[in-house]
Amino acid sequence: MSKESISKIYLVLEKIEYIEEIIKDAGSITRALEDAVTKRPAILMHLTAIAEQFNKLKLENATHILEAFDLGDIKGIYDVRTYIAHDYEGVNLAIIEWIIRNGLPKFKTLCQSVINQYTAV
Repeated sequence: MSKESISKIYLVLEKIEYIEEIIKDAGSITRALEDAVTKRPAILMHLTAIAEQFNKLKLENATHILEAFDLGDIKGIYDVRTYIAHDYEGVNLAIIEWIIRNGLPKFKTLCQSVINQYTAV
């Protein structure tokens, strides 16, 4: 596992933790997403950055890392990134909330598992 590839997983984990911090500061996911000036844009940017890291792993054929994740989940996060980039004002916040509640905890656990495998070597 290359250091460059694993650094992308560290970055995904960092972005997830930033989103968690934003939500903690707001008091809830709903309140964070209601803040159209600072918190919602920050969350959307972090989600975009997460998707970009997975896309970079895909482009560099880092299958040894990507196989730890569900390919459908990776496609889903990239589809959300595309939606954010091309229809920012029309982003369905219910979908974003679902991703934060259900998708990000799964990604976080898998990222930690990949990192643990890497640091154990």
